[in-house]
Amino acid sequence: MGWWRIGTDTLAGSAFVLSPLAETVASLKTLHAGAATHPGERAWLGRHLSAYRDRLAAEPLDALLVRAAIGPTWNADFLTPTPAGDGERSFEEEVEAVRATEPGDAVAQLAVAIGGPVPEPLCSARDLPERLAGVLGWVWRETVRPEWARRRRILEADVLARTALLSRGGWAAALDELCPGKMRWLGDGRLQINTRDYPPRSVDRGRLLLVPVTPATGWSSWEGTERYAIVYACAGVLADTAGPAVPEALAVLLGTARAGVLVRLGSPLSTSQLVALTGQGLGSVGRHLKVLRDAGLVRRGRAGRSVLYEWTEAGAVLVAAQDGPRPGASRGGGRLTAP
Repeated sequence: MGWWRIGTDTLAGSAFVLSPLAETVASLKTLHAGAATHPGERAWLGRHLSAYRDRLAAEPLDALLVRAAIGPTWNADFLTPTPAGDGERSFEEEVEAVRATEPGDAVAQLAVAIGGPVPEPLCSARDLPERLAGVLGWVWRETVRPEWARRRRILEADVLARTALLSRGGWAAALDELCPGKMRWLGDGRLQINTRDYPPRSVDRGRLLLVPVTPATGWSSWEGTERYAIVYACAGVLADTAGPAVPEALAVLLGTARAGVLVRLGSPLSTSQLVALTGQGLGSVGRHLKVLRDAGLVRRGRAGRSVLYEWTEAGAVLVAAQDGPRPGASRGGGRLTAP
């Protein structure tokens, strides 16, 4: 397995960072795979996959470059530059790190990603960084930027949830939950990054950046000894904005918008997370929560500094009666501490 030794100063200076470029790279990887992990992603692929394949068909060298940069085990480093970590930057600012790669370095990085010699015509091309930046620019403009505001709300909601977990269980709990099954805190300052045969790396200096993306993918990167990044897929309940279907009878009883809030509260969520998931305004979500709370269908509690909402026993029974039994629905929450 691959692991990093995290120094206490590095852990203390760690931060969550939003990155339009990381979101775009993750989207490129999803388009490259052509496979979805949840209904929301499937709908997104349905809208964009054909145009993406047409874009690569028109530029065969770009198609070869993408296949090489997204290797079977490793990504080419210039595809996944480490975020600056000094505040959110625009996509245009971030993608300059891809363009700034020396052509010779790009070929060497492709060799690592491929796991062998870089074939022609990639090996002799002198514009690979510019070409990759162009592909990323297309993915950003055509598939990510039109819905960036919504994605950004989802990412912010995920950061809020992770911060709440950090306040409850400390860094060990927060890091264990980033990439379940792959990443975990081993103790003694050691963080397992993945399950591959990867040499240990000392991260005693610099900053550790935690970067959420909405597609179901992730990677790690670093910039010298200054910055280290872990890019992770945000929680599935947030990433799948399609969400659970609202039963017709429940929509008639409560109204579609209010029922849409209720059915998502099988696990505790904050108001901002519900805004991200439902696409409703903050005021509307707040009003729905007040009505549901007054009706005894949801309860409010705290997790650290966050205020979270979940079903009461009555709320769980109501949703289950409309939509069939759900795991844990027979229990009335009990996971939050009342304020």
